[in-house]
Amino acid sequence: MLPMRIGVGAIVINKDNKIFVGKRKDFPINNKWQMPQGGVNDGENLVVALKRELEEETSIKSIKILKEIDEWTEYELPNYLLGKIWKGKFRGQKQKWFILKFTGTDDEINLKTSHPEFIEWKWVSPDTLPNIIVDFKKNLYKKLLLKIQPFIS
Repeated sequence: MLPMRIGVGAIVINKDNKIFVGKRKDFPINNKWQMPQGGVNDGENLVVALKRELEEETSIKSIKILKEIDEWTEYELPNYLLGKIWKGKFRGQKQKWFILKFTGTDDEINLKTSHPEFIEWKWVSPDTLPNIIVDFKKNLYKKLLLKIQPFIS
């Protein structure tokens, strides 16, 4: 059985208690959005990985870490993606998620990075998150939604 890829995820909350999501460039016609996330390099500190991934995907640097979610979360890739992403080395991701406050302004956000992953971005109300994510991450997003409630009320 393939191992899980170790990753980090960023729940970025703006001053209006909306959550940052991006539309993935690799399959834009499905109109699915996700929060920034990415892999952790060997020996890399989780917070360092979080900041690196967030900047690589969104150019966002102006953040304050509100909370590191205590438990790890996991999701498995559906069969049709197994062997197609991450060079076929992983069956899913084991992630550490962080709740962040965005302290900058929207003009800081730039998706045209050296390795772009998103083609569009927007701020959404938290309760819409499970409805706009790919099906295989829906349960994960529902769990994350419970964790962010204290920070958006």
